Amino acid sequence: MSARRDLGPEFEDAVVESFLDKMGQEVDRRVDERIAQRASKAPARDRAPDGQRLALAIVSLSLGTISTLLLVLLGDGKAGYLVPIWLGIIIINVIFNSGRSNDKSG
Repeated sequence: MSARRDLGPEFEDAVVESFLDKMGQEVDRRVDERIAQRASKAPARDRAPDGQRLALAIVSLSLGTISTLLLVLLGDGKAGYLVPIWLGIIIINVIFNSGRSNDKSG
């Protein structure tokens, strides 16, 4: 306010603009700090351990193979169930392996 009085009315716009610019920078700084704090406190979402991914792959292939053999051996048009079974297995594996962050650094 004293700068406004000292400089006079011809510099009023410049003084107000400078004040608003400084306030905007301060608000941005505080928001950045809060975002950084929340990011550091957020739990890291890591990928599933390699053992779990391997176990799911083995179980999926085993169940898919057994299902395929049973439906083919039983015959009588039951082979049509193979497509939904294998699609389900693929979807489960894709969701399990891509539903987590790829970044292991946290």
